[in-house]
Amino acid sequence: MPYAVKEMFVTLQGEGMNTGRRALFIRFAGCNLWSGRERDRATADCRFCDTDFVGISGDQGGRYADADALADAAAALWLEGLEGPADRAFAVLTGGEPLLQVDAALTAALAGRGFEIAVETNGTQPRPPGIDWLCVSPKAGTEIVLRQGDELKLVWPQPGLDHIAMEGWAFSHHMISPMDGPGSDDARRAAIRFVMTHPRWRLSTQTHKLIGLR
Repeated sequence: MPYAVKEMFVTLQGEGMNTGRRALFIRFAGCNLWSGRERDRATADCRFCDTDFVGISGDQGGRYADADALADAAAALWLEGLEGPADRAFAVLTGGEPLLQVDAALTAALAGRGFEIAVETNGTQPRPPGIDWLCVSPKAGTEIVLRQGDELKLVWPQPGLDHIAMEGWAFSHHMISPMDGPGSDDARRAAIRFVMTHPRWRLSTQTHKLIGLR
């Protein structure tokens, strides 16, 4: 199947348990919770998204004909600028909502080129095989079908999220990420207060924004 990719780039993972790790980001176009257009934000299921996932016009973006074509491009991009061994290749599949497109053919193709595969998802779509690290970031008011994985990340504050129920889901790590935007200072303070009173959870800040990375 073809894949619609907004952009693909190498950076450092900026948040969560893999913070600081060199990573190849593949950002897929499209999402099931918001069109990505400002005119639709007020009526979207997710109204606080800060990511541009519309179209295929970004760096290395485009329509890739099949899994091998996308995996080949990813492998070539991973090698650019390396001065040491090419091992520990790490691909982060994100969006938008990547699981609208990611399938077994793509995970197999990426794994065949040496990639460890992480996915960042809103949790509303089924999980294909071949994912090594699953990060689920639920959005209030949506039906979450992925209730087990590696990392559960709540954007905070987010009225309507039942964090107590979510603590019973089968995740290894529980993260709280302050909501970015006009009220980011208040969100950061609220996230800190939450973690100070709920020690199962850990604060995750968007360090890539603090240090000027994508």
